[in-house]
Amino acid sequence: MINMDNIEVVKVGMADFNIVKNPGMITTLGLGSCVAVVLYDAKLKMAGMAHIMLPSSKAIKNNSNRAKFADTSISDLLDMMAKEGMKKQNLIAKIAGGSQMFDFDSVDDVFSVGRKNIQACKDILAELKISIIAEDIGENYGRTVEFYTLDGSFKIKSVGKAEKFI
Repeated sequence: MINMDNIEVVKVGMADFNIVKNPGMITTLGLGSCVAVVLYDAKLKMAGMAHIMLPSSKAIKNNSNRAKFADTSISDLLDMMAKEGMKKQNLIAKIAGGSQMFDFDSVDDVFSVGRKNIQACKDILAELKISIIAEDIGENYGRTVEFYTLDGSFKIKSVGKAEKFI
């Protein structure tokens, strides 16, 4: 159990990203089809989290919030972490979310936002050569997540389910 005394808590909103240094915890609430991507530098014990809503910025015109999209959010988060001394070769990733929150009988791909978000995040991290070492993705329920810099643990909380660490 992590002692929460003197730990900085950083909250990441929807379509947002931020970083936290040790000792710290970074969290985001209410992941449905959205995906939380955590990048962690174990040597610095620094973590960054992005709360991603959509897979790609390329299909959207006149969008000023780069944090909303997997392609731009992850690269901007990397830039922010690099300014704080992160070395890309030290990074690992953990991801959570990407649920199919509603059961549609339609085969219409429009409602597969969670699956598309997961795939976009995995593709981008693979291109960047950042290994995903743990994931809690898909299914049909929401998640709230907390990442702890002290030990790199990623707590997943869901209504009606036991808490788990990945």
